[in-house]
Amino acid sequence: MSEKTKPYEEKMKKSLAAYETELGTVRIGRANPHVLDKLTVPYYGVETPLAQVGNITVPEARVLQIQPWESNMIKPIEKAIQMSDIGINPTTDGKVIRLIFPELDEERRKALTKDIKKKGEDAKIAIRNIRRDAVDGFKKLEKKHEITEDDLKTLEVEIQKLTDAKIAEVDKMTEAKSKEIMSI
Repeated sequence: MSEKTKPYEEKMKKSLAAYETELGTVRIGRANPHVLDKLTVPYYGVETPLAQVGNITVPEARVLQIQPWESNMIKPIEKAIQMSDIGINPTTDGKVIRLIFPELDEERRKALTKDIKKKGEDAKIAIRNIRRDAVDGFKKLEKKHEITEDDLKTLEVEIQKLTDAKIAEVDKMTEAKSKEIMSI
């Protein structure tokens, strides 16, 4: 890769990382602490990530357990979970909060797979937009006579190869997650 394509490669890597993070938050019937990554709770007047106000463990395959460091945080954590899009009601015994994940039925698995494919398409669109920005930038450089027409063609081929590789990675990640969902 040339120096001119490096910044665009970095942007594509960031898009892939964001997609991977997004896949980690998808609830698939097993308890996964990452479904709580986006949740924040008011902690002394500041919205704080849930992981910073308590200990999150997986005592069983389909159970997440949240043990707040301060007992007065139980109610705010419960409320944050109920207000979120996780779709699970928390249960509490006054000391810990438990989230029990139900088994996924066939219909829900297909809906999750469809949702993942849509998120994959969004990730591919983001990567293609980066490619478009790169090509536009290269054309501006050529108009300013900072690169030659041959350099422009070479850069366009390079950025297209990079785009194809990143889109193939998105497809692979989407396929792997879809298989994981359908096989549970």
